[in-house]
Amino acid sequence: MPVDLQALYPKLINLMLDTIFVVDRDNQIVFVSDACEVLLGYGADELTGTSITDYMHPDDLAITRASIIRVMNGQPHIDFRNRYIRKDGGIVHILWAAFWSEDVGARIGVARDVTALRQVEAELRFLAHHDPLTALTNRSLFNERLDSALRAARRHKNTLALLFLDINDFKGINDVHGHAAGDRVLCVIARRLEACVRETDTVARMGGDEFTVLLTDIQSEDTVLEKVEQILAVMAAPLGAEFGGIKMPSCSIGVAYYPADGEDADTLLSHADGDMYRIKRHRSAAN
Repeated sequence: MPVDLQALYPKLINLMLDTIFVVDRDNQIVFVSDACEVLLGYGADELTGTSITDYMHPDDLAITRASIIRVMNGQPHIDFRNRYIRKDGGIVHILWAAFWSEDVGARIGVARDVTALRQVEAELRFLAHHDPLTALTNRSLFNERLDSALRAARRHKNTLALLFLDINDFKGINDVHGHAAGDRVLCVIARRLEACVRETDTVARMGGDEFTVLLTDIQSEDTVLEKVEQILAVMAAPLGAEFGGIKMPSCSIGVAYYPADGEDADTLLSHADGDMYRIKRHRSAAN
């Protein structure tokens, strides 16, 4: 007995995990497969006869209309991404493959939910530029921002300051209380440093218990010294009771100014690092 493919096609379409849309030249939905209820939360009967643009994220309307024009001009678009708003108000990221059928007089699109993929991509981008423990800027991104800040300072003849921080006796916390406790202390230090600076400044973890702070467009060295005193005071505040008596370690801070202490990133980092170790040696001698 021959297989009746014509009768089978609708069932196959509705069996697909991806959603099929058929949209006329006026953007009215004329057909949508059953998978759309999982994708957008609407049943096919709710969507048929409505404009597909009604469900698009408003921030993506412009780029989506450009893609629609491209498709209707005979150029299939097989890797287009945009966002739609679900019936429950949530946002879904969609990957599209679409083409215009002159014979049918409609645009046919296959939509795939890539929300989870977008989240993974965002996490990977974040981890590429941030310290996984503290979520601070990492060494790589800090160096990029320092180079960019130096170019801007040269162009506008501004001054910037670079602080290099080392946590004093941090090894003792790891040795006595364990590395998990030490990691929790590092996270507290990160949040305290972030609270001390402007959004235009950058706090980074360079590795271990070493941090840097980039202060851009500073008004005077006195302003920087006041910032150093603020950081020292904030860092001196005791840890909460949940730390079980662990004492907040002090820190040593070295400072370098552009252009007085160097005009390139390596020179400034070296100067700030050297100033920090000078302060640390002075502290050890005093003790």
